[in-house]
Amino acid sequence: MSDFRNDAFGAGHDHIFLGAAHEQNERRTWMVIGLCAAMMVAEIVGGSIFGSLALIADGLHMSTHAGAMLIAALAYTYARQHASDPRFVFGTGKLGDLAGFTSAIVLAMIALLIGYEAVTRLLAPVPIHFGEAIPIAVAGLLVNIASVWLLSGDHHGHSHGHHHGHGHDDHDHGHEEEVHKVFDQSSAFAVSIFEDGVPPVFRIAPALAGATLGDVTTASITTIRPDGTRQAFALSMRGACLESVENIPEPHEFKAIVRLNGREHELAFEEHDHGVSAAAARDHNIRSTYIHVIADAAVSVLTIVGLLLARAFGWLWMDPLAGIIGALVIANWSYGLMRDTGGILLDMRSDRRLTDNVRNAIEGSGDTINDLHVWRLGPGHMSAVVSVTTDNPKRDSRFYHGLLQRFKDLSHVTVEVVPVARGQ
Repeated sequence: MSDFRNDAFGAGHDHIFLGAAHEQNERRTWMVIGLCAAMMVAEIVGGSIFGSLALIADGLHMSTHAGAMLIAALAYTYARQHASDPRFVFGTGKLGDLAGFTSAIVLAMIALLIGYEAVTRLLAPVPIHFGEAIPIAVAGLLVNIASVWLLSGDHHGHSHGHHHGHGHDDHDHGHEEEVHKVFDQSSAFAVSIFEDGVPPVFRIAPALAGATLGDVTTASITTIRPDGTRQAFALSMRGACLESVENIPEPHEFKAIVRLNGREHELAFEEHDHGVSAAAARDHNIRSTYIHVIADAAVSVLTIVGLLLARAFGWLWMDPLAGIIGALVIANWSYGLMRDTGGILLDMRSDRRLTDNVRNAIEGSGDTINDLHVWRLGPGHMSAVVSVTTDNPKRDSRFYHGLLQRFKDLSHVTVEVVPVARGQ
């Protein structure tokens, strides 16, 4: 029979999977909404009093961004207030992604409206009131700059709009754990555990500028784990470094006997936290707010440039051309945000490295994984469901929970242990 436990790391087994900067981002979003709403009201009222259609149009345009940001703010508030509601089986951490997906749709609609209006004016030019239009665009840009400043208080909780297209875990870099230096008669060498998109291996590299491994005649590494288990690793040249032929099984806590040119060096490696990738930790709700502000700022800049050129040289087509460029930029940002948030809502794998590390940690101990799913519950919070087959009768679900404890961002774990039947 299998040993099945549904357990989460941490005391109390809560299901609160909100981002680390959730409340800060919530406050900042409400502040930006207040700023945009004040500007929106001033433009609409001023346009009505002074008979300026341009002021009214810009105020209505800003209202669409304010409305989209209101979605983000309400999502933050609702997710915080209902974080402990048992009706949400895996918490409310994904509500920000749902709000981000909705904002992406709004952005796409804004891009279509701007593009339609720009093409219409390109085909049928209309007189431009430069005296009104340019100051309005400048005022809108100043409001957006202030909004960017308010949202930029924490650069760790989100990525800016122009980064959104590169938010896949497949492009995240691995890391080198602690580096040790060893010395022989003529040179110094750096010994480390290397995992950059590949399973972990030992790496020996020259530690001095201009040095090479040409003088190394013999090299090997033997690990001694806390339980006394030994494992030998052969080394081969890869580029300018020596790397172990065999992969290093998890956990990475052991003594390593490094033999170089007949000399032995004893090194101690300790296990470190394996954090999630930037893509898995990203707060897409604040990102959507940021993209709305940046999109509005980009349109303002393009509008100002287009208006100045149109006034200086009589190029009336520059204004709608700037609108078309702005629409294409916004559409691109919208697509990236929609793709990333949609993947999370559909439980796509958002951190391949973490999945591989979990697999290596369990299979490195000699067991077999039958089934493994790792997905995101909220910014910086991952969940895993693991089914393990083992021939060690002393290993139950508590053993594997302990084995995975070092993955600090793995917030919820379910383990099924299937013992190998006797006589097989």
